[in-house]
Amino acid sequence: MKTLLILRHAKSSWDDPAVPDHDRPLTDRGKKDAKRIGQLLTELSLVPDLIVCSTAKRARKTANKVAKACGYGGPIEVNPRLYEAYPGHFIEVLREVDDEHATVLVVAHNPGLEELLRYLTGQNESLPTATLAQLTLDIDRWQSLSVPPGGKLAGVWRPKELA
Repeated sequence: MKTLLILRHAKSSWDDPAVPDHDRPLTDRGKKDAKRIGQLLTELSLVPDLIVCSTAKRARKTANKVAKACGYGGPIEVNPRLYEAYPGHFIEVLREVDDEHATVLVVAHNPGLEELLRYLTGQNESLPTATLAQLTLDIDRWQSLSVPPGGKLAGVWRPKELA
């Protein structure tokens, strides 16, 4: 059994229209929400064994803040295939994960993350910024992730719903 944690990047700024999408920074709210999600991972005993994220600045900053807040000490793997990714891209990246990692956190973007969740679980869930979803996958090896994936949605946490 593997656990996949899906996290949409935290709230990013649109204040400067000259900043390319890839380089948009987090807002103050985004920084606060990312820290809160990291704390939540600790509270839920879901600190990941591996964090993989998009190359976009907002995703990298979200991953770093979450990692610091939950006490994650491992590497954050930045993968260009996760920027503007769709389910197939995520699946390719996940199939390359070493099997020693039982719990993997992916930090990326919509609409790809919502589509990945739907693909793996058959459920539709809205993933606003900094929303965390926990999926359990009935596989022993990441390379085995395939159709049908047999994933189950174990929980969804949105910052606005957290105390």
